[in-house]
Amino acid sequence: MSRRSLAVVATAVAGVIVASGLVLWLRRPPSAPAPDPTPLDASGQKQLKTMKARADALEKKLAALRPGPSGTYLVIDTGRNLLSLHENGKETLRAVCSTGSGRALLDPARKRRWVFDTPRGEFYIRAKHPNPVWIKPDWAFLEVGEPIPRRLAERLAPAELGAYAMDLGDGYLIHGTLYQRALGLSITHGCVRLGDQDLDTVYHRVRIGTPVYIF
Repeated sequence: MSRRSLAVVATAVAGVIVASGLVLWLRRPPSAPAPDPTPLDASGQKQLKTMKARADALEKKLAALRPGPSGTYLVIDTGRNLLSLHENGKETLRAVCSTGSGRALLDPARKRRWVFDTPRGEFYIRAKHPNPVWIKPDWAFLEVGEPIPRRLAERLAPAELGAYAMDLGDGYLIHGTLYQRALGLSITHGCVRLGDQDLDTVYHRVRIGTPVYIF
């Protein structure tokens, strides 16, 4: 593919990325002239068709985030670490949150591996828990170089999750945090953290069964 064809394809790629909530700036050196309009070759046409199909699929997914004027749902943007609450066709809350870091942790002795990422897709609130108590898994001790305890009492952390937790399934929660200053950073082990006031608002406005869209 020629450099001019690549430039056209790169611009199309940027359009897809912007649609998904991320912005990619493609800057040309000041001295470089703008490319002349040149038809794409067969390879470029194929790539452009693939990207258009992806963009159309993304548009359909975004349209699905509007279930109706009376619907209540949450949208979590992991790229910008933002959570929004939608009620009756309007966005009623936009809150800074923290999501998964994407880091991997290895346990060579037991041949285990964890990736701390927030899952993407469509979920729903499975349960709501006031005053949740976190039962720390093995990785929480391995991460800080501590031995894995045998007694359940040594795993209990009653203050870590804040005042409320909302269960998304598979061990993932929307919950509070002791580290308010770190909100907005991708630093969690996969859960979604909210500040105290935003957590209180979300907890009392959603019900079990409320859809949650994560992208």
